[in-house]
Amino acid sequence: METESEPYVRLATLRRLHQVMADMNTARSLADTLQTVADGVVTGLGYELACVNLVRADGDLVVAAFAGNPAAESLITGRVGSRESWERRLSMGERWGDLVFIPHTEGWVLDDDDVPQWYTDGPEPRFEDEWHPADRLFAPMYAPGGPGGSSGELLGVLSVDRPRNGRRPGAWGREALQVYAFQAAIAISNARLRANMQRALVRLEREQQALRASEESFRQAFEYAPSGMAIAEMGGDQHGRILRTNDALCRLLGRPASALRRYSFSDLVHPEDIGTLLRTSAEGGRAELRLARRDGTYVWVSLRNSVVADAADGPRFLLTHVEDIEERKRRELHLAHRASHDSLTGLPNSAELRARLSARLCRRPQSPEPGEPTSLDAAYGHPAFDAGDHGFDFAALPQAYDAYDHHVHTVAPQGEKDDGTKGLAVLFCDLDGFKSINDRFGHNAGDAVLIEVARRLSNGVRDGDTVARLGGDEFVILADGLGRADAQDLAVRLRNEIIQPIRAEGRAVRVGASFGIGWAHCGMTADEVLKSADERMYVEKRSRPKQHRRAG
Repeated sequence: METESEPYVRLATLRRLHQVMADMNTARSLADTLQTVADGVVTGLGYELACVNLVRADGDLVVAAFAGNPAAESLITGRVGSRESWERRLSMGERWGDLVFIPHTEGWVLDDDDVPQWYTDGPEPRFEDEWHPADRLFAPMYAPGGPGGSSGELLGVLSVDRPRNGRRPGAWGREALQVYAFQAAIAISNARLRANMQRALVRLEREQQALRASEESFRQAFEYAPSGMAIAEMGGDQHGRILRTNDALCRLLGRPASALRRYSFSDLVHPEDIGTLLRTSAEGGRAELRLARRDGTYVWVSLRNSVVADAADGPRFLLTHVEDIEERKRRELHLAHRASHDSLTGLPNSAELRARLSARLCRRPQSPEPGEPTSLDAAYGHPAFDAGDHGFDFAALPQAYDAYDHHVHTVAPQGEKDDGTKGLAVLFCDLDGFKSINDRFGHNAGDAVLIEVARRLSNGVRDGDTVARLGGDEFVILADGLGRADAQDLAVRLRNEIIQPIRAEGRAVRVGASFGIGWAHCGMTADEVLKSADERMYVEKRSRPKQHRRAG
């Protein structure tokens, strides 16, 4: 670097300065940029030593690059000086514009602070502007673009030492170092920005790779799941429409994926299960219902929903897991059937008979004693009729009208003659001569007789009538909508079917049957109805001669 007493600056010097500034802005990485800044001080500005102290995230400064002395470089590179010590240095000495010069006469107080430093001993200056080995010159580097055109935050400090001409820099040398520090700050800021961008791009690429891997994992899990999977649209005019299905669901329903995309689950569900589907919450909802196959049959499935949401737009898709539970439902129905049906004949058992009979009956309110309120009076005393300040409470009305609901009351014919009234006939059937078959031929023969009698009774009634085995050799028939004559005709027809020969254990046997006809009407219990029919059966049995109770 030329001295300020020279009237001109050599063109070669300007060219070197221009080149080192260009090198700073073309370095590939932040580390390369920092080293280029330190090297440029040595090659372009004429100093023998240069050190770049970079501000870290915690505010302290680390020696990030060093040029001019390999021994010094290996000793102090990477060492850290506290922010407090650096602020003390930058507040001392002489201000040369943005530069800070601390002469050796003041710098001795810094010898014991924690800032990494390197200097050599030398003789005292022989003239006023000669450089002393203990002199210190710092060029702070500030981020460009501060408020109002001022300097921004401190990025680091460029420290230089031992000018080659042995003199303190003059006006031109100071200006050159100050401009160089300004350009170095820009280069470092740009290098940091590029490094941050590169790190962001790397993170983005990793996230995209992870997303692609996640999408591929989801696709494979969706496509090759052993149970059915579907994605349906949420919201809009096409809410609920199936967008995508996997092979397992297509196989389960016997429909290709292209056909399923024309439907929603509400289009495929069994009519009796529509309410179940509608009651199922979309968010994590579950339901067990039947879906239609292509051949018109239905399969029991378990639907489990999960919402696929977008952080910005909210719920967008519904992921539905469809599990085939046909076998489990079949077992459940089988167990329910076993609990409600006779294991030998397959007919409804005693408990099921009473349940079906009770479902047709209601308990009428008892007649009030004189002075007691009627049921309607009681209803008007119900909270539902408390007008008060709130008016009539329709929600409580069903409780108020306990005895006046919409139940269709079961009535019975009156008297012994047919008056045209149709009612619920209860035919109590007891087999005659069954015990002797068990005694003579064994219980296997007896079981065969019971099975055949159950079959004949079932074939002899209408669809919708109930034939139940009450126990032992007792059967009960519930036949609704019959008059008195109709019930008597039915009993005769069934008796005539029963007395026909039955093959049991390789031989033909016969049993007779006695029928008692009772009538169900509201106000009775199921046991009362059955007791009435049982009593009439015994009256009928006793009224016939013993030899006529069974044919042969």
